[in-house]
Amino acid sequence: MQILTSLILAAFAAYAGAWYFGAFEGNFALLLFMATVVTGLYWLAERFYFLPQRKKAAAALELQATQRRSELAKMGIDKVDGDIAQARSRIIMQPWWLDWTAGLFPVIAAVFLLRSFLFEPFKIPSGSMIPTLRVGDLILVNKFIYGIRLPVLNTKITEGSPPQRGDVMVFRYPPQPSLDYIKRVVGLPGDEVAYLNKRLTINGKPVVTTPLPEFFDDDTMRYYKQYQEVLGTHTHRLLNDDDRPAFVPGVEDFPNRQNCRYSIEGVVCKVPPGQYFMMGDNRDNSLDSRYWGFVPDNNIVGKAFFVWMNFSDLKRIGSFN
Repeated sequence: MQILTSLILAAFAAYAGAWYFGAFEGNFALLLFMATVVTGLYWLAERFYFLPQRKKAAAALELQATQRRSELAKMGIDKVDGDIAQARSRIIMQPWWLDWTAGLFPVIAAVFLLRSFLFEPFKIPSGSMIPTLRVGDLILVNKFIYGIRLPVLNTKITEGSPPQRGDVMVFRYPPQPSLDYIKRVVGLPGDEVAYLNKRLTINGKPVVTTPLPEFFDDDTMRYYKQYQEVLGTHTHRLLNDDDRPAFVPGVEDFPNRQNCRYSIEGVVCKVPPGQYFMMGDNRDNSLDSRYWGFVPDNNIVGKAFFVWMNFSDLKRIGSFN
């Protein structure tokens, strides 16, 4: 078992290492699921086979020691060298290959259940959601509000509440589902979303915006126009960059692209059933549905709702919805 366990641990390490160094796109949900299954099997084997075997061997050692003392006592020898308690402790002790498998199962299982069905942490890697979310924000995502999904397969098993306009949502990037993206829900199934001359209109009604003082971005060392926008029940801030044109450059060929009309002024899209139109709050610096299309319901990961840490700015900690 030591050799087999060494090979299994080496395989996990090789997978994680190759993923880290960019040899391929890894799947953390799959890796965590496999780790839970493997350590769970070791935990069951330890509980119902290996530990009873060690206890049986320790009991046999104690019986042998008792019989030896009895025989020596008959010969008038009362003092016997040897520490049977230490020997018994060594026999009962869990070997290293079970420490690194069965011993880790409770922790890995707890992380797997928490991450799969309740809350999952994410790190904001880019500035597409500034000013709502900043680069380096560590956020929590509610995994059950839109319906509980099976890990790895991402199949919905409970309905939950449907996404609402204005929700900040994490989803699997449609062109590359191994990547997680975060944007704001702008268009629901059946909506007609128009973003023309940097003004958002939904179903023919302009979205209410209010000018705010300019926003200074520490990363780019520039000021941007800032507005307050109301989407559904959500009030949030957004940025516009006067140096960026209104038209959408470099549009990809995506499913249901025929639902979108592009012009020099921007884009108008009819959201297909079961899909969503997503946009970043940093409107002129966001790669979103304007470029790569709609987000199917099957790609939804959960609703982002809380910044639990930003090591560069502790004041960022708190809810943003």
